[in-house]
Amino acid sequence: MLTQRAIMGWSWTHKWSSLVCTVFMLLLCLTGLPLIFHHEIRHLSGGEVQAPLMAEHAPHLPLDRLLRTANARHPDRVVQFSSPDPESGDFWFVTLTPSPAPTGDFRSVAVDARSGAVLATPRFDEGFLWLMLKLHVDLFAGLPGKLFLGFMGLLLLVAIVSGTVLYAPFMRKLAFGEVRRHRSPRIRWLDLHNLLGITTLVWALVVGGTGAINTCADLLFRYWQHDQLSALLAPYRGLPIVPTDERAPVQAAMEAALARAPGTRVSFIAFPGTAFSSPHHLTFYLHGTAPLTSRLLQPVLVDARTAEVTAAPRLPWYLAALLISQPLHFGDYGGLPMKVLWALLDLITIVVLGSGLYLWLQRREFESAPRETRRPAERRQADAL
Repeated sequence: MLTQRAIMGWSWTHKWSSLVCTVFMLLLCLTGLPLIFHHEIRHLSGGEVQAPLMAEHAPHLPLDRLLRTANARHPDRVVQFSSPDPESGDFWFVTLTPSPAPTGDFRSVAVDARSGAVLATPRFDEGFLWLMLKLHVDLFAGLPGKLFLGFMGLLLLVAIVSGTVLYAPFMRKLAFGEVRRHRSPRIRWLDLHNLLGITTLVWALVVGGTGAINTCADLLFRYWQHDQLSALLAPYRGLPIVPTDERAPVQAAMEAALARAPGTRVSFIAFPGTAFSSPHHLTFYLHGTAPLTSRLLQPVLVDARTAEVTAAPRLPWYLAALLISQPLHFGDYGGLPMKVLWALLDLITIVVLGSGLYLWLQRREFESAPRETRRPAERRQADAL
């Protein structure tokens, strides 16, 4: 049983943690709603790349030819990343940038792996979904924006925990889930706020927690590179980026990487000098085919000159937790039914956040009125809340 002093402390914590993060959480809920269905939206809007129908098991061309075809579309750029279509593998996305250094200035080319034809040159850095993604991920502020939103996510977790602690003493005289419809609008909204909040408790904890983890992705990958990869790459320290004309065939490097990790598929390839590789390596990020292993990555570093595998380090636990949390954040584990459930819970959370803001504004207005003008019942309600 909480004492009155403890209740006041938890109430203060809940109020201020909620107030600080509410506006940003509303923004994240609103922008996250279309992102849940980003695949479906791209498909309906015609923005999804699709490979033409061909004979089943048609042979794939060497990857180097596909990369040259993509690079010919942007000869002034270099290949930074490349990845196969996760559904069929019948075409590859190739990302080209002015230099290997991390940048937001990129162009994408989709090349058919069977015919070598360019299927599309999609732009992933413009349009409605890109705007929603940037607002949701970093507020157009890069890493500082991500960390700021991560802090807002931590405040949300504090608000959820403190609200849960307060739920029992505030509802001890009411039946579970009761909404007092005969009372004032503020009391009705308070009961609805409590009901919807306790209903979405687990979901909000999961999405808020995974969201906070995801904001640290850049820092976690940098720490992993500094902590583990630096020792593996010590023999290559100080060497310049391997020139394109001195590199071994990418197809041979990919075959070497897949041979090192049997039963896996390529998720994406990071080319020499990019943020997810080293100046001297092609780094292949592979994944399994089982429901769990398909979310986890196995990096394989292949010498860009010799196409020989240098290392295949296991990802540490914190990167494994990050990779597992990413699809859970957007409900990508269970297909369309889970996405619909995620969207419904997202809408309910918007009501919870909005009602909490409304209750605070109404209380400020109520408390600004002279106390003698309030009815006794209203004074008791205000004191209780």
